[in-house]
Amino acid sequence: MISLTIPCAREELADVAAGDSVLLSGTLHSARDAAHARFAETIAAGGQLPFDMRDQVIYFVGPTPARPGRAIGSAGPTTASRMDPYSPLLIERGLAGMIGKGRRSPEVKASMLEHGCVYFGAIEGTAALLARCVTHSETIAYEDLGSEAVRRMQVTDFPVMVVNDLAGGDLYEQGPAQWRRTR
Repeated sequence: MISLTIPCAREELADVAAGDSVLLSGTLHSARDAAHARFAETIAAGGQLPFDMRDQVIYFVGPTPARPGRAIGSAGPTTASRMDPYSPLLIERGLAGMIGKGRRSPEVKASMLEHGCVYFGAIEGTAALLARCVTHSETIAYEDLGSEAVRRMQVTDFPVMVVNDLAGGDLYEQGPAQWRRTR
């Protein structure tokens, strides 16, 4: 198990490979479809994004309301491909990592390789367990989007797996190939 503190520089991500299990601690930002669309509009208009993307990690999640004593409610990963039209814009601005579920498009993977960004997978079906890793959460932008608002979250030992690494490794390709029988 590899432990990483976020935000993190590209150099720190160079040693992780597709298939590695990682525990993230530090600051994550949440953003889903609607927030990503607003990011793109802001960039197109020459505006300033709600936070500096450099060395940050975005979790594709829209958590449910927090129960008493909790920072957030259930926090399962959203299908990452829904953010694919917008991700290269953020990766070009220094985004270091993304967390979601499912495969990424060839365009996103090419942008990740060119600019140095890692895609982590969070295990779906563990939303309540993942939420326990969040110690603090605050809305920092687009409050009108409700659960899809942009949040800054402090996490401790947030479990993820490296899906796409800085060397072009892809767990969705490597995993099945490793177990394929030769005839």
